[in-house]
Amino acid sequence: MTTAPVAPPPARSIDQRHITLDADGIMLSARLAQPVHVPPRATIVALHGAGMSAGYFDGPAHPETSLLAVAAELGFTAVAIDRPGYGRSAGRLPYGQGVVAQSHTLAAALRRLVAQYETGAGIFLMGHSFGSKPALQIAADGTVPEIIGLDLSGCGAEYLVPPTAPGTRAGSWKLNWGPLRLYPPGTFQSSIGVVAPAPERELADAAQWPTVFAALAERIRVPVRFTFAEHEAWWRRDHQALTRLRSRLVAAPRVLIDHQPGAGHNISLGWAARAYHLRALGFAEECLHRRSPGTEQRA
Repeated sequence: MTTAPVAPPPARSIDQRHITLDADGIMLSARLAQPVHVPPRATIVALHGAGMSAGYFDGPAHPETSLLAVAAELGFTAVAIDRPGYGRSAGRLPYGQGVVAQSHTLAAALRRLVAQYETGAGIFLMGHSFGSKPALQIAADGTVPEIIGLDLSGCGAEYLVPPTAPGTRAGSWKLNWGPLRLYPPGTFQSSIGVVAPAPERELADAAQWPTVFAALAERIRVPVRFTFAEHEAWWRRDHQALTRLRSRLVAAPRVLIDHQPGAGHNISLGWAARAYHLRALGFAEECLHRRSPGTEQRA
């Protein structure tokens, strides 16, 4: 009896590479993953948190944690951008930018992305922690009409621990990570290439976020989903705080608030990353359906 040869696993039909986006003269580095031979359904644009970089979304410790890979495998183009003050722009912007200035720079980068690459049915913004703030500002300003929705993690409307509290940056292991068992082995060694100094201007701006969010929330007119990790320690996520958060988004056609079990603040670096990313991409699919011609537009 002969044994049939085992076929090799199919090659991944994904193109992954580093790119640069010209944001009105400010050059931003980014990581891109896209499906090969098929047009993208839409484009996922991911914005990292303070003290991180675009590599946060690229599975530094384990391939299952990569947002870029899973998004491309499901037919999306995915782009993780080094926000202003990180990556290639760190030399030009050594002090970074505040939320409003970042939103202007990133909006220019998104317009260049739309002009240079095939983006499918629109842009779905994903923000983590501080990266959620310029994402919300861009949506409120309406300067990138291709945006179809927002998915945000590690960010709320009311701090549980103020970012200016003594020791929150130098001694914030519990705030940023939570229990070690939540992360694949080697996470903290591999994350050396992901961690980056947080620019001064965005750290100084962080304290004003509750006031800034209250002013911009009512201008957001796309669906929004917030996810809070089980071990999230920066943000209030009690019923009253989340009710207030939802009530401010009066113009958003849909607002979801989810909770991710088995995760710390840095959700996309932990074992729960794939589950979170799949839920986020599922929400992107719902936003695509809402924008499709002939579908009913409802909250």
